[in-house]
Amino acid sequence: MPTVYIPAHLKQLANGQETVDVDGKTIRDVIANLDEKFPGIQTRLCVGDDLRPGLNVAVQGKVSLMGLLQKVQQDSEVHFLPAIGGG
Repeated sequence: MPTVYIPAHLKQLANGQETVDVDGKTIRDVIANLDEKFPGIQTRLCVGDDLRPGLNVAVQGKVSLMGLLQKVQQDSEVHFLPAIGGG
């Protein structure tokens, strides 16, 4: 199962856990399954059918441009990160 690293600001929803193993083939699936375990986490990560503005997802250390459609493997590590802007 993919391992999700819970962002610090959401750990209270995940009973203080730093990582959680959840099933899923895409980030959308992973978030839906996280929300089944920890109700309310999906609304903190998503708006409608997209990740919240200012939030990125990294799978296996690479920031995804596909958002919720990004595929994950059974051994994937998933991190939700604040988007970094600048210039």
